[in-house]
Amino acid sequence: MQTEKTEIRLGVVGLSWRGSFLLGELLGIPGVRPYAMCDLYADRAEGGADIAQRAGFERPPVFADYREMLEKVPLDAVLISCGWTAHLPVARAAMKAGVYVGMEVGGATSVQECFELVRLSEETGVPCMLLENCCYGRDEMAVLNMAKKGVFGEIVHCGCGYLHDLRDEICLGRENRHYRLDNYLCRNGENYPTHGIGPAAKLLGINRGNRFLSLVSFASKARGLQDWVKHRLPADHPLAGRTFNQGDVVTTLLRCANGETVQCTLSTCSPRPYSRAGLVQGTRAMWAEEGRQFHLDGKTPPHEREAFDPYRDEYEHPLWAEYRRLGVHEAGHDGMDYLCLSAFVESVKRGVQPPIDVYDTATWMAITALSEESIALGGAPVAFPDFTSGAWICREPAPESKYALDRVCEGLFQ
Repeated sequence: MQTEKTEIRLGVVGLSWRGSFLLGELLGIPGVRPYAMCDLYADRAEGGADIAQRAGFERPPVFADYREMLEKVPLDAVLISCGWTAHLPVARAAMKAGVYVGMEVGGATSVQECFELVRLSEETGVPCMLLENCCYGRDEMAVLNMAKKGVFGEIVHCGCGYLHDLRDEICLGRENRHYRLDNYLCRNGENYPTHGIGPAAKLLGINRGNRFLSLVSFASKARGLQDWVKHRLPADHPLAGRTFNQGDVVTTLLRCANGETVQCTLSTCSPRPYSRAGLVQGTRAMWAEEGRQFHLDGKTPPHEREAFDPYRDEYEHPLWAEYRRLGVHEAGHDGMDYLCLSAFVESVKRGVQPPIDVYDTATWMAITALSEESIALGGAPVAFPDFTSGAWICREPAPESKYALDRVCEGLFQ
């Protein structure tokens, strides 16, 4: 029987604002020790070392090349928070080195690289967790608890997405050394699917008794970013007159083996309030994130809606009930960053598969590459690959944990 680690040696690849923030969150979790910092930009790598030193740890070495870091520093785990297109190459290198992977979100550039990630994990036995924090949102976890208790009846449809005005972040990518700009100039697809699809996939049992069968995707015309550049940047700015490939609104529809459908919407190029467009439609109830609406058949008057908060309080997930009772801080997206990272750390310490495993990681990230293909074909249906090679039909449950997402382990809470 494997002895549980009391301390894990952590390396970080990618230390821009997000990577630095996640490092700070991780250092607040007992047993995490910073061992190495890596970024192509020296100032960012040194900034990560500064964060570790200010937290009371010995200053870790810094690297510009993640391969050198993996070769020279004995690590138990690596946090990957660099640009989207580098996530999977860094993850594969870490797994080959026997290092447990925690990877920030983003879409894949090809289905092939997703298969490579899965096969490498199977061959090496090294786990890989996508750090999809929205699975640990308070509302999302309450909805999961409600679904497991049968409140929704049988779920038939989910809605999700990422609706976030990112025009300044994208268009100032050169100035801020941010990777989104090149992706929006050159690609056209559902480039950020995991925030929405993660909670929906867990509700629907994707990769454990269910799977995605096919996908269709459509993109609107691209106008929002060009309009922002025209009205906000100097006439001689390098982006003046440039054409963006990425459509302003991308709508993707997925069909599941068990008959459910999922609609995923991306809207990051237009003025709008933030939303993840969460929606769960069952035979007995409906939840909608926008407007915080709920309808329960037989209780809510027909054709009307109720406030969701009383139901969230009644069906609070025990993890969030404990989290709030202990007074844990609620930085980082109201606390879900901390919970997601805690799930990662617990898995590394125990040496077990994480709640979001390599099959989930590959499946959720593949939506980007598949949507690009469907859009390029005029919205043609695209077959969704089965990364489990048929194991989804009858997979064993994930390890029991307070952070489990395939079930609610109430017995682990006091």
